[in-house]
Amino acid sequence: MILELAEQHGVEQIIFCSDSSVGLKAVIVIHDSTFGPAAGGTRLMAYPSEAAALEDAIRLATGMTRKCTLARTGTGGAKAVIMASPEQKTEAMLRSYGRFVERLGGAFLTGNDVNTGRQDMEILAEETQYILGLSEQMGPSAPVTARGVFSGIRSCLETVYGDANLDGRTVAIQGMGSVGYELGKAIHSAGGQLVVTDIDPAACQRAEREFGASVVSGEAIYGCQADVFAPCALGAVLNPDTVPLLNCRIVCGSANNQLLTEEDGDALFTKGILYAPDYVVNAGGAIYVRIQRENPETPREDVLKGAEEIYDTMTQVLNESERRQQPPHRVANQIADERLQEAKRGGTAHA
Repeated sequence: MILELAEQHGVEQIIFCSDSSVGLKAVIVIHDSTFGPAAGGTRLMAYPSEAAALEDAIRLATGMTRKCTLARTGTGGAKAVIMASPEQKTEAMLRSYGRFVERLGGAFLTGNDVNTGRQDMEILAEETQYILGLSEQMGPSAPVTARGVFSGIRSCLETVYGDANLDGRTVAIQGMGSVGYELGKAIHSAGGQLVVTDIDPAACQRAEREFGASVVSGEAIYGCQADVFAPCALGAVLNPDTVPLLNCRIVCGSANNQLLTEEDGDALFTKGILYAPDYVVNAGGAIYVRIQRENPETPREDVLKGAEEIYDTMTQVLNESERRQQPPHRVANQIADERLQEAKRGGTAHA
């Protein structure tokens, strides 16, 4: 069953990590290594089953392959999940996981993700050399990811309204974590108005205090009137229950796997809502990885500017969407998959 699942999704390798002495149960999925060692974050979540954890890791790893391909990072795509709640996370668990990563000998490069942060990565780095995102010179990756999403929003605004300016535009942000906060800061600085929600009341209060944001409930964020809806929390938030509620022209945010299914992206397209494929606009972290591997001493401002190339990538996808008369999410998949297949055939798609 597992090998059939791997073949179905084009997965190269699945590594199961178990250490009962510290409560570690983890899955590392290396989806594709055509362009180099596979890179992807490590998230920590309590899944309802091992099958659900594996499915999530495969979906995320597939997205990472496409993300890294479009961003030309020189890496393949991977993802890891540790099956535990944040309360169950211990230093011993992280160290054991780090040793599993080290045994892979650089085939898998990882960094922080949902419920794992810089401090966790510093612990892992004591056990393995294959940790990304800890460059003091380059700083944290969240502002870089946010700069990329901001650039993606500007591209979408240019397409929909003929003007990339955020001044006077309203953006509804779902999730005011590290990336959502930085995105809110950028939008506020550009003159945009914010509507926000988060499961943490303190995060909402901070946005209200610093950005003058309007705070709404988690349910209300879908229906609020806005130019842009920016999902910046967990995935699968665009589904048959929520798409009919949306009252915006653009969906563009940092969360991974925002679509529950590809058909939900089609529904957005039919409804006249421009959906920016998440792995296109949240590729700032992948660009960060590329820059770190090339020169970990790159100045902070240059790293941030690197994420602005997402404007051009998003514009390319939107232009192709118009030319092919297909939804942007399907066109982005096609461009990434075509580039990958050309490279597998020995072409120069990644040159």
